[in-house]
Amino acid sequence: MSVIALVGRPNVGKSSLFNRLVKRSAALVDDRPGVTRDRHYGRLIIDDREGSIIDTGGFELAAEPLATPINEQIRLALLECDLAVLVVDGQIGFHPQDAELADLIRSSGRPAILAVNKIDSPEKENQALEFHRLGLPELYPVSAAHGLGVPTLLDALFPYLGETSLDESGAPRIAVIGRPNAGKSSIINQICGQNRLVVDSTPGTTRDAVDVTIHVNDRPYVLVDTAGVRRRGRVSEKLEKLSVLRALKSLEKCDLAFLVVDATEGLADQDAHIAGYALEKGRPIVLVVNKWDLIKDKKETREAFTKDLELKLVFLEKAPWVTVSALKGQGIVKLWPLVDKIMGQFTSRASTSEVNRVITMAVEAHTPPFVGRGRLKFYYATQATTRPPSFVLFANHPEAVHYSYKRYLVNRLKEAFGLDLVPVRVFFRSRREEVESKSRPKSYSKPRRKGK
Repeated sequence: MSVIALVGRPNVGKSSLFNRLVKRSAALVDDRPGVTRDRHYGRLIIDDREGSIIDTGGFELAAEPLATPINEQIRLALLECDLAVLVVDGQIGFHPQDAELADLIRSSGRPAILAVNKIDSPEKENQALEFHRLGLPELYPVSAAHGLGVPTLLDALFPYLGETSLDESGAPRIAVIGRPNAGKSSIINQICGQNRLVVDSTPGTTRDAVDVTIHVNDRPYVLVDTAGVRRRGRVSEKLEKLSVLRALKSLEKCDLAFLVVDATEGLADQDAHIAGYALEKGRPIVLVVNKWDLIKDKKETREAFTKDLELKLVFLEKAPWVTVSALKGQGIVKLWPLVDKIMGQFTSRASTSEVNRVITMAVEAHTPPFVGRGRLKFYYATQATTRPPSFVLFANHPEAVHYSYKRYLVNRLKEAFGLDLVPVRVFFRSRREEVESKSRPKSYSKPRRKGK
């Protein structure tokens, strides 16, 4: 797939332009400079062509905090790309660092064009002319906020796009979640075999949710690095709140989650809160216990961790956990067979006849309780959806099914269909709803009100 990289100083609007080009709010945007730190990839589609576009962090002087690793990410993006787009700020005007970055692009040998951002009206296009001094062959005044000049920029990008690309739509998406400084980005870098993400000992280095595609044994996986999630009471800054919301939101678009835990600190209450949120979204969890190389008495620590798991994460039941070292790469290889097994369960579907057989046997083994003068009855059961496996049971009194009996039926379904590693959902409906759903025409839709 062809690659286009957006590079520029902090706060020139690279992420806003990135979102405009990929047609969605993929990158976190804020007025504060330095929000983007890692390479953030998106898919750029123009007519029948497509390619990959990279949003990068702001180019900074080496004296600034995190400048060196961010600049390294920019250098790697330039090595990878087929075209570099230097984004500058048309409101502020020419800046000496724009010239430094233009020289860096030229030294990379990559073709480049110039996008002068924040030109919000045709009358301001003359403000872009001063950037001709950078010596880049093509200059495009644009407004990422309002879309002005973007169609012309797209025409310039079109020749660099390819006609075909790898289809990785079926790749399992894995959200890498956890508390700050647990080692989430370090684990992804170890898996990739390169410094794909900015890593620093300061908690909160990762701010955006960044997709990273990898291949293990010729099979694609998408890892989603997320910001560390602290307790709500400790989150005060607007930017951190947005980062945490993106981290939690990423679970909705993923198939499972790696919950990264710091082995030197053990399980914390916040780990339980994060796990609970993932379970609420119906996502399977693999506990990845990082920094295991720093543990001296591994047997004692393993026993203590097992006890903590039973106390603090009892609702996860049989959630698997793997000890790893992001620094040394130990234990990482054990994750992939586990992911494949979980995905097999997460996407599995049982026939209606088998589901009814399991429910019938469960009811015979443990008779439902009385409801009023009669007993609770189940008429029919079916699997409605996958991701996670979800079952619908039609009963005479669906509202009267006690939580304990629901838990019993969930366990029987898990045992019968080998779903021990994934959440299973069971919904109860009345028989009237079953009849209505069967008799309703497939083309049925609610009539729209006038003016809507």
